[in-house]
Amino acid sequence: MRTFSCKCGERLFFDNTKCLACGSLLAYEFETDQLHTLGESANKIYPLGDGRSVRLCQNYVDYDVCNACIDVQQENSWCIACQLNETIPNLDYAQNLEKWAKLESAKRRLVRTLLKLNLSIKPKTHQSQDGLAFAFLEDQSQNPDVLEVNVMTGHHNGLITINLAETDEWVRESTRLEMGEYYRTLLGHLRHESGHYYFEQYVLGSNYLFEFEQLFGDYRKDYEKSLNDYYEANQTSYDHENFISAYSQAHPLEDWAECWAHYFHIVDTLETAYAFGILKNPSSNDFFSQQLSDWTLLTVKLNELNRSMGLEDMYPFILGTNVIKKLKFVHQVIDPMRLPKQ
Repeated sequence: MRTFSCKCGERLFFDNTKCLACGSLLAYEFETDQLHTLGESANKIYPLGDGRSVRLCQNYVDYDVCNACIDVQQENSWCIACQLNETIPNLDYAQNLEKWAKLESAKRRLVRTLLKLNLSIKPKTHQSQDGLAFAFLEDQSQNPDVLEVNVMTGHHNGLITINLAETDEWVRESTRLEMGEYYRTLLGHLRHESGHYYFEQYVLGSNYLFEFEQLFGDYRKDYEKSLNDYYEANQTSYDHENFISAYSQAHPLEDWAECWAHYFHIVDTLETAYAFGILKNPSSNDFFSQQLSDWTLLTVKLNELNRSMGLEDMYPFILGTNVIKKLKFVHQVIDPMRLPKQ
């Protein structure tokens, strides 16, 4: 993630809503990838220096769970990230507002990277069933008053469902340890589940499908049976040469989604490292090879820094030869989408 600057010169960050130096109101605009410093407004319209004016996303105004703004010419009252919401948490329960804010923060980061990579984002509607949507739901494990007995985080036909329990650090960490996972975060969930959606958008039915099956296997393999077999076997160990995580062994589509998520981890974290001068901006024409080289260098440093603080490795994964081939395939699928649209 890049950093931004306030008009007063203070360095700003993606989630900021107010400049700590001058107190100015801030709002991020997805379309321009800018965090704007906003002046005074009597009618909730904020003029920008480029002649345009913006207004705050409705979820910024009503709930303070978003920090985005939109051009005043836009008819929709919500930013592109908030337009993707199909179901939000029940706000009759006071604690759900904070949980929703955590989910929105992670979703904004996902959407920003999707736009940076020029991937298509189309909200799922009754008129556009092939679009993308999010449902943030809770079940009886966290709230005995709700009807849902068990909400499974996952993706189905463009709808990404996240169990609200994932916002609870204690629950998430307990689940991570129980499942023998190295890594489990809200952003990781969103990146993984988006991989399932974009498989359907860019790989299924395309010229990439043959190469996909050579690398990942037959996507038509019985999905439910494969996952049941995986969980029954409790496969916490895995072949690092061929798989990026234990869960990627469950099914070819999970292998793809795990690699997709890790590609996003790499792209976003490297952008942060470049922004802070930890690494020099890439100069090689072979962008993937440069990314991989920089990522190896960066993760060694970050892991050692974590160890110096007595913490677990920041990136406790091994990128084996065949895993790198899979990541390169993800890059090849995404890369044409990054070209400016004509």
